[in-house]
Amino acid sequence: MSLGTALVTGASRGLGAVIAERLAADGWHVVLNYAHDTAGATAVADRVRARGHSIEISRFDVTSEEQVAEALAAAGPFAVVVNNATGPQPEIPVEDLTWDDHLDQLKFFVKAPLLILQAVLPAMKAAGTGRIVNIGSEVADLGNPEFSQYVAAKMAMHGLTRSWARALGPHGITVNTVEPGWIPVERHASVAAENYESYRNSLALPHMGTPADVADTVAFFASDASRFVTGQRIAVNGGKTMS
Repeated sequence: MSLGTALVTGASRGLGAVIAERLAADGWHVVLNYAHDTAGATAVADRVRARGHSIEISRFDVTSEEQVAEALAAAGPFAVVVNNATGPQPEIPVEDLTWDDHLDQLKFFVKAPLLILQAVLPAMKAAGTGRIVNIGSEVADLGNPEFSQYVAAKMAMHGLTRSWARALGPHGITVNTVEPGWIPVERHASVAAENYESYRNSLALPHMGTPADVADTVAFFASDASRFVTGQRIAVNGGKTMS
């Protein structure tokens, strides 16, 4: 029997794909959102169904008011939302940074979570329960140079987590941030070996993380085991940052 419906945005590849597969394996009916990569989304869904789990694909732009409202009305109600979708993340020297560069990041990490929350909130309130999981980044703590527009947007996303946790707690809805470190996925295939080694040497644990490490933490926040945890930010980065 399904635990309920879980939305995972940006799940056609990378961390989102593994999160979607893990939640489906746990018993959630997963709605896999994607914007462009139909082949990738289909491959993820095929893997999930081959294992006997429940998933459907929903193509929409998470930054579009109209598309979010239409897609989520058709697929809901939702018990879990994982805000994972992202766009390009260019490195830009501060001298060249524009306000539009900031808006490009904020639309994914502030606007999209807001649109999605507003679409799913009535049903969550009516049910008296819900789980919102925002996917942050360790850059929020590291302050990577030439990445300030991305750092600022990820910090803003966790600001939403804190405020929403207080606003929605009385309705039985928890809101938390999972903050991955550098977790190699498909798009990192061309990264030089010395960069892997340098990052690995900066960790408290002696190995790189995997997408499953992130998915395990998301699964915890989606589950009833996290029922008394809200407003928190958990770094999944082998101890590169500590709080």
